[in-house]
Amino acid sequence: MMIARIWHGTTSEKDYDEYTAFMKSKAIPDYKKTEGFIKLTFLRNLKGSVAHFTLITYWENLEVIKNFAGADFEKAKYYPEDAQFLLSFEEKVTHYEVFAEE
Repeated sequence: MMIARIWHGTTSEKDYDEYTAFMKSKAIPDYKKTEGFIKLTFLRNLKGSVAHFTLITYWENLEVIKNFAGADFEKAKYYPEDAQFLLSFEEKVTHYEVFAEE
């Protein structure tokens, strides 16, 4: 059964576009090259002076997520460059079984 992995992060408003560009150039290619990756949806919005980013990745199963994230697959994966942008580092991601899709 396909698994959705959901991550959330925040930046300041001033970093909204630069973090978007970073994710497109670094994170998205990293996900795409992982065996068992199916697709992703990247969402963003501004709430006042805080930019919110939600990344939903879709995987064949939990085992392939471990290939990407490691044995502690519920732990969020961060890149060194994230320290330049993110306001905080959420420790965990959320996983859901995808039981319907149209």
